[in-house]
Amino acid sequence: MSIIWNPWHGCHKFSAGCAHCYVYRRDESIGKNPAEVVKTASFDLPLQKKRDGSYRIPPGETVYAVMTSDFFVEEADAWRDDIWKMIRQRQDVQFIIITKRIIRFAGCMPPDWGDGYPNVTIGCTCENGETAAERLPVFLSLPIADRFVTCEPLLSPVLLEPWLESGKIRSVIAGGESGDGARVCDFDWVMDIREQCRRTGVAFHFKQTGLHFRKNGRLYTIPRPLQQPQAQKAGIDLQADPFRFK
Repeated sequence: MSIIWNPWHGCHKFSAGCAHCYVYRRDESIGKNPAEVVKTASFDLPLQKKRDGSYRIPPGETVYAVMTSDFFVEEADAWRDDIWKMIRQRQDVQFIIITKRIIRFAGCMPPDWGDGYPNVTIGCTCENGETAAERLPVFLSLPIADRFVTCEPLLSPVLLEPWLESGKIRSVIAGGESGDGARVCDFDWVMDIREQCRRTGVAFHFKQTGLHFRKNGRLYTIPRPLQQPQAQKAGIDLQADPFRFK
């Protein structure tokens, strides 16, 4: 089980993967400005308690932080120190942060970050070859205790192997794009990433096909409820090489 924690909401588009952002789609459907970054009522969720004095987020949970924005969006710079303090206080919870703005990470670390908080996993998004080449050298240069790469939405072939060989990336996730305006995800791109992971002993997870999925030259339109089951049905996930990551 995992919990989503959105201490702020709203974001400005940053790269090609943002073109059809689900947050924009949802907010615009109700007349809300998705580019306005605002605090939410869940800002202090990790510290909120129930009537019996226990935490609303119990020990041992996995929390995905800032899923309707970006953890390192500039508009949240004034609030981020408070978030780091809450994460540090809740060492009994594992926090997962996925970002397109890994280039801002070094300037946003808390002063006691050291080699990384042990209860924080960082995921770097690389939706195409260009973003991988730009972000992954930065990603690997940072002091992070646990890290992974997510190629979502996967928009083109992506070269990851030079960075996977470092032994610092434990897993890779790949998945197609959903929703209105979704761009094509090609199974050959997915399988190429899988093969790069196999050669380097990195775990691989095919998360979803996306709406428009091309396989063996044929284009399929896959309804949202079937996108994850169809990816799972492919049976191409890989476990990490246990001897490579100790």
